[in-house]
Amino acid sequence: MSPDQRREMIIRTAVPLVAEHGAAVTTGQIARAAGIGEATIFRVFADKDELLDACVAEVLRNDHVLNEIRSISLELPLAERLAEAGAAIDAYLARMGMVISALYASGRRGRGSHGGGEQADAGLDRTAAMEQTLEAISELFEPERESLRLPPEQISAVFMGLTFSRTRAVSETRVSVEDTIDMFLHGALKAEENA
Repeated sequence: MSPDQRREMIIRTAVPLVAEHGAAVTTGQIARAAGIGEATIFRVFADKDELLDACVAEVLRNDHVLNEIRSISLELPLAERLAEAGAAIDAYLARMGMVISALYASGRRGRGSHGGGEQADAGLDRTAAMEQTLEAISELFEPERESLRLPPEQISAVFMGLTFSRTRAVSETRVSVEDTIDMFLHGALKAEENA
């Protein structure tokens, strides 16, 4: 296994443990879960903080969610396409939230302890990541382009805003992905019975 492959495998193994234990996770726990010796971790990472930074950087990466969105068949009805995209975004945000919340709750404040947070964001261009996600969502609207009130690029921005806001509860009431998409596509008012 190359050092890059070993690094990836360790990070993949560590992420769920960090989500569960936060900064209290030990390199011994990670090594046992990965089926490697603890010393192997330190051949790839300078210390535990660097490994935790790498876990944060991993959950911030958007390539997984982009691949999921891009793989949605344009043959599906629009509501189903959007439900799949919404589920992919929800999973991405949940995974990110679990890791960052666990780290914060266990006393690790801010992103990254190396250089004031730059390590966790190394290689992450948030603006580019958002633009890529918006482009992928826009593609889902292309088959209906002629029926849309606004260009797909603008509608995808509204959809993204709605999707992100769904994850932040403003009350005890939770609205399902399907109900959110139905309201997004058809409005909040019931259709006229004689329309």
